[in-house]
Amino acid sequence: MDRPPTKPQEPRDAAPKKPRAAATGYTAEHIQVLEGLEAVRRRPSMYIGSTGPKGLHHLIYEVVDNAVDEALAGFCTEINVTLAADGSCSVMDNGRGIPIGIHPKLKRPGVEVALTILHAGSKFDGQIYKVSGGLHGVGVSVVNALSEWLKVTVEQDGGRWEQSYSRGKVVTQLKRVGASDRTGTVVAFSPDPGIFDETGFSYDTVAQRLRELGFLNRGLKITLLEETTRRENIFHYEGGILSFVEALNKNKDVLHPKPIYINADRDRQSVEVAMQYTDGYVETLLSFANTIKTGEGGTHEAGFKMALTRVVNDYARKAGILKESEPNLSGEDIREGLTAILSVKLSDPQFEGQTKEKLGNGDTRGIVDSVVGEQLTAYLEENPAIAKRVLEKSVNAYRAREAARKARELTRRKSALEISALPGKLTDCSVRDPELAELFLVEGDSAGGSAKQGRDRRIQAILPLRGKIINVEKARLDRILANEEIRAIITAVGTGIADEFSLVKARYHKIVIMTDADVDGSHIRTLLLLFFYRYMERLIEAGFVYIAQPPLYLVRRGKEERYCYDEGQLRVALESVGRSGASIQRFKGLGEMNAEQLWDTTMNPETRTLQRVQIGDALAANEIFTILMGDKVEPRREFIELNAHQVRNLDTVG
Repeated sequence: MDRPPTKPQEPRDAAPKKPRAAATGYTAEHIQVLEGLEAVRRRPSMYIGSTGPKGLHHLIYEVVDNAVDEALAGFCTEINVTLAADGSCSVMDNGRGIPIGIHPKLKRPGVEVALTILHAGSKFDGQIYKVSGGLHGVGVSVVNALSEWLKVTVEQDGGRWEQSYSRGKVVTQLKRVGASDRTGTVVAFSPDPGIFDETGFSYDTVAQRLRELGFLNRGLKITLLEETTRRENIFHYEGGILSFVEALNKNKDVLHPKPIYINADRDRQSVEVAMQYTDGYVETLLSFANTIKTGEGGTHEAGFKMALTRVVNDYARKAGILKESEPNLSGEDIREGLTAILSVKLSDPQFEGQTKEKLGNGDTRGIVDSVVGEQLTAYLEENPAIAKRVLEKSVNAYRAREAARKARELTRRKSALEISALPGKLTDCSVRDPELAELFLVEGDSAGGSAKQGRDRRIQAILPLRGKIINVEKARLDRILANEEIRAIITAVGTGIADEFSLVKARYHKIVIMTDADVDGSHIRTLLLLFFYRYMERLIEAGFVYIAQPPLYLVRRGKEERYCYDEGQLRVALESVGRSGASIQRFKGLGEMNAEQLWDTTMNPETRTLQRVQIGDALAANEIFTILMGDKVEPRREFIELNAHQVRNLDTVG
């Protein structure tokens, strides 16, 4: 065996070598100290998660959260958010207004301190704000740092005060510009195009967050206006999270008419739960801490799940539904068909990261467990008919889970992916870096064959799908996992599903749905999107799911060819090449394209158009999928009648 040469050792009394750093010109003077908010501008993702759409919209949420904190403290009843025509955003509230007095130590106005210094705020000692979402003290100052311009207006003490900033630096001093008989704050800002990939705000994305805040803050009125389209929504719910659950279950068949409501204050923490069972199979659990959505859960979710599982199993044994020899129902069994909103409020929340995806307070787990355990036990004992329906559903889910367990084993990735085990005949790519790898889910063997021939073998994998996958809205997990195409997708993607899902195991960071541009293709695409939304939602949230945009037409005139992706492009092409002598080919299926055409139009990263799938409004997405793919016919008919005028390129069947 070849061995590397042994490095000779120096004598112990040898003179020390000159430091390598000095030899290469690296000295103490090269260590930079970033002043003010410059650190935020250098590393924005550390503070807002990313410089993509998620980070961009996080700017709005930080400002809105400050206004909501005023509402939680009892001083704000209205918040108005405006997406201006010039691309800026303004957030106005009728709270107390950011303090304008001079800070005793810094000798600067309080509002200027809050907007220009990290970790400066009034939320650390728990005196001004007993409950707050923005406890890091970096929110509004980060927004200021990442904005091309920001203007703050404060109304208090009978006056109106204004100050302007640019990229975190003061442009004008705070000055009184008039009288006012109200109190509140207006923060208007324009994201810096030098920081963000795109600076256009999405109305639907903002609406989702504001709707959630409306539900979570009973009685708070939040208005959203988009100036260019004049779209406007008012989010004002006196029913709070009870209204939230009812909205989520609007088009579903429920097992009990009114949601179960749990509410208690304990050890300076507030716990609020609304939950309702449906006859469906999908679990919807949304959790929040101080009105901040905790997409990755945390200790409050753990406490809720522990209490729910324990209480239902205890009741089942007392009622004789579960025998001593029988195993307990699992949490997964008990949460089947459950829609639940969990909201906790606490004085010192510990989030993982500034973007607050997961709650880490250890004592919150026990508090939620205790509160939910006590009140849910009392509810089931007082409502035996509802308890019986819930238990019957849970027992049926248990039986189905046993069947699903065997099917799930087929999809669980133990080690390296075994291609031969995939009925979908995955043709994998050679690259092993998920950030570079792409998976195309292709409708049909014919199109799959063309895609395999035309692909970039290094980065592009092809998984042909035969026919339509199962409608997961109407099936339990055992039936879903019995579907060959579903199993092939799960195994190829590598993340697992539902409770076993792990984003870090994703084998591809681009999963592209590529279906025909006809009615069947649209149906298959909808079924796939529904599956990802219900069982791999975090793939969508991470921006890993895309829809391919194959052309609808090919216009030929002599040797000139032009691909057109819609009717408008077709008209332009015909005007350019001339209608006389031009032939038009309508692509009804991907299989009509040869490998070269499919590569040039749909798969080549240099020329293709991919549409990234985003959940702009989770509530709206949930409602639409339930309407289109659920059991109720009447809501579906109403939806079609209301939206039929928007349909384009609908194939006729004759």
